[in-house]
Amino acid sequence: MADRYSALVSSGIGKQVATALGLPRPSRLRRHEVGAAVMPGAVLVAGAADSPLAECIRELLGGWDVAVATQPSTSVAGVVLDMTGIMTPGVLEQLRFALAPALKTLQPSGRVVVLGRPPTMASTPEQAAARQALEGIVRSVAKEMRGGGTANLVRVAESADANIAATLRFFLSGRSAYVSGQVVEVGAGRPGGEVSAPADWDAPLAGKVAVVTGAARGIGAEIARVLSRDRASVVCVDIPAAGAPLAALANEIGGSALQLDVTTPDAGDRIADHARSRHGGLDIVVHNAGITRDKLLANTDADRWHEVLDVNLLSVLRMNEALLDEDGIADDGHLVLVSSIAGLAGNRGQANYAASKAGIAGLTRALGASPELHGRGITVNAVAPGFIETEMTAKIPFATREVGRRLNSLAQGGLPVDVAETIGWLSWDANAGVTGQVVRVCGQSLLGA
Repeated sequence: MADRYSALVSSGIGKQVATALGLPRPSRLRRHEVGAAVMPGAVLVAGAADSPLAECIRELLGGWDVAVATQPSTSVAGVVLDMTGIMTPGVLEQLRFALAPALKTLQPSGRVVVLGRPPTMASTPEQAAARQALEGIVRSVAKEMRGGGTANLVRVAESADANIAATLRFFLSGRSAYVSGQVVEVGAGRPGGEVSAPADWDAPLAGKVAVVTGAARGIGAEIARVLSRDRASVVCVDIPAAGAPLAALANEIGGSALQLDVTTPDAGDRIADHARSRHGGLDIVVHNAGITRDKLLANTDADRWHEVLDVNLLSVLRMNEALLDEDGIADDGHLVLVSSIAGLAGNRGQANYAASKAGIAGLTRALGASPELHGRGITVNAVAPGFIETEMTAKIPFATREVGRRLNSLAQGGLPVDVAETIGWLSWDANAGVTGQVVRVCGQSLLGA
């Protein structure tokens, strides 16, 4: 869907008018391309206190052929600050000292990643305050970024220092183009096993079998494409009425198609059986299927209410009974669910939809904390898309659509591939330390922050 406003304010006279009136001028975002460098320039690595992760970060960047800067005297493509050693709020001055000059010369689509520790694991009230303060700083910096840049906070558990590679790489790379102002926690990962990097970062899902529901079009189709690009074998699931585009997608990516209504009682069993019989197993499930039936709550009848809840939430609960069984997702597998910022912030006329998507967020956190799933090494995470350019958003009235596009720090709508890239990252074995998280893919929307 064309964003005519962005094109206008990027043109000669349009740029002048936008500058004179103080109108937002969206920047072109740096997105992932297979074979491209992780970063287009050097990354400044700095920190505070003893910076226990700084050397590890430098080694990771060196292994990814990313130049490391130690002083922000010249323009850099990104900044990684190790704040995991802070003990008191006074030490936060060191973050300001390192980051402020770098922000002035940061290259377009620059990246800022701050590493901290979970406040809940602090040893003193002062340390808890300092750790929590990082969130306020990062969310604010994300709103100050220019040129399509992003800023995110990664909280690393004390026992998880060795597990930061996948998350750091994601936030530095073009895969995270529309993810900003987020807080992600990295934990110890699967019990008794190390989280290791893939043999090829361009094929992180090699040998995996993935299922994507609601795959025939839109975001679902892009999820299937990205997982296939990353070398997974993909089962594309959608309703029989979408059989033609579903088959075309499966042929395009070399996967298989399964025509199935996810609300049927045996949907989970049928998905697991298909994955085993056609592909030899099941490693990743992406619950993407969803519908809207918008009405003000006062005008919502029982059928509209039940239909949305049944497709978007209740079907997921039913399918999970089979998919999380020992005959479903394999040990060390991944379950990724699609929530929405409507579920985090609410939305006028979408009480039923918001209920279902808020329920998905709650389910994600509960399953992420499940001792049984942790014992099997299965991660459970969710993405919460904001304004994404799809056929559905193209039907929104013009004025409402333009407001939706601009109400985020990047001043533009995201693309289906932005959601898909985040789901791909949450499906990596290298990312096994991340579970129970709800990651917003919304350009730091002003709603539901």
